[in-house]
Amino acid sequence: MTKPEEAVVYVVDDDTGMLDSTQWLLESVGLRVQGYADGRQFLDAIPDSATGCVVLDVRMPGLGGLNVQEEMQKRKLDLPVIFVSGHADVPIAVRAFKSGAFDFIEKPFNEQLLLDSVQQALQDRQSPPSTGGASPDAMAKIATLTPRERDVFLPLAQGYTSREIAEQLGVSVKTIDLYRSRVMKRLDVDRLPDVTGLAIAAGLMDPLDLRAV
Repeated sequence: MTKPEEAVVYVVDDDTGMLDSTQWLLESVGLRVQGYADGRQFLDAIPDSATGCVVLDVRMPGLGGLNVQEEMQKRKLDLPVIFVSGHADVPIAVRAFKSGAFDFIEKPFNEQLLLDSVQQALQDRQSPPSTGGASPDAMAKIATLTPRERDVFLPLAQGYTSREIAEQLGVSVKTIDLYRSRVMKRLDVDRLPDVTGLAIAAGLMDPLDLRAV
């Protein structure tokens, strides 16, 4: 059996420039890395006993990232998956998290953000997964929200539109747009997938409870 110290970071990205730079970045901090420019090539090459994590591009010709993840699950390849995408949106992030994604990062990504996510994925892989564990950092951010902002935050994290949230709360769309802007500023995020990720990290929402897309 593969030992924990032999864990490998598998990088799958059809953009060869991005693949090479990501591989170089991860190797620069001493990680073992194997790169693949094709999802099928990765699936054919990875052993069933593989240990580590996968940095997986969402949109690729042929077999896309979400399809690769489905194939991994069918083969019971229990590796944390960190999705990266240059076309991130809420429906894609929701699908990724519902399928058990460890993280979802938008290209071009901050190098330290990716390194932190990979290290955390490798670290968590050594202990049993827990859906109840909450990130103190995420909880601290969310704690800064006012009660009304929290009312907007949760459905926003689930992928509901401003109009749908306005109907739920009985206020105008303009009001929701205002609160939405305040929520994202207070949480220090620029993208809706990050709102979803924070809610899950804080233990306020189970990926399986996300709105179906």
